[in-house]
Amino acid sequence: MPTIAASHLYTFAALIAVGSLLTTSFMVYANTIRETSETKKLEELLNLVAAKSIGLITLTLSTNASTETFLQLPARIGDKNYWIKMENDTSKAWIESGFGSNPTEGALQISLAKNVLATGVYVSGYGAARLRCSFASGIIQIQLSSEGE
Repeated sequence: MPTIAASHLYTFAALIAVGSLLTTSFMVYANTIRETSETKKLEELLNLVAAKSIGLITLTLSTNASTETFLQLPARIGDKNYWIKMENDTSKAWIESGFGSNPTEGALQISLAKNVLATGVYVSGYGAARLRCSFASGIIQIQLSSEGE
């Protein structure tokens, strides 16, 4: 009799271990799928902002007038806050983005045009994104901000 009870106990312990492994692997798989879709959505938003920015730069160059547009962006992606930032150096301008509330070095980056002064940050949850573009002193300036600012 003791051997039968022990074998049942070992079988039960093995089932618990296998069940725990399966549950953990499914949770990891679900989290990976969710993070991949969130990153893809952030990349789509970054492409949208870059396309609108390039459109404004082109319009400003062709008409020599200041332009402005608003973009309705989601307040969050999944359950995460995100940010989009415009920067430039002496050779090029770019837009970068990442998750969180504090803009740091972005995980995703898209180059804009050369000879553009690009500034500004949009943090999710603060209204629509505002893009302003102007041409002054021979320099194209584009600025990203939150509508609420």
